[in-house]
Amino acid sequence: MKIKKTAKLMPSSRDNRRYFYMNSDDRQKTEKAILEYIGILGFAESAFMFIKNDQNKLIGSCLRESLDKVRASLAFKGIKIQKVSGTIAGLSR
Repeated sequence: MKIKKTAKLMPSSRDNRRYFYMNSDDRQKTEKAILEYIGILGFAESAFMFIKNDQNKLIGSCLRESLDKVRASLAFKGIKIQKVSGTIAGLSR
């Protein structure tokens, strides 16, 4: 039996992501808000993704450099980011 080793990324090569709670439960409304404000290219640069739906709140993530753009785009549609953390576990504290 051979054990397959996978190459790990260097810490300097990894994405610096930020995880956040939103007060919205609607994924489509959230994506549409970001696309309207920063466009398709900005959406791709932010690497925005939904992590999970937790107690009527969405948990999303994006790259650290584009957090302000994502926050501003959500604010235009009345969606507020309640807490931001560098880890998913940090959101539950």
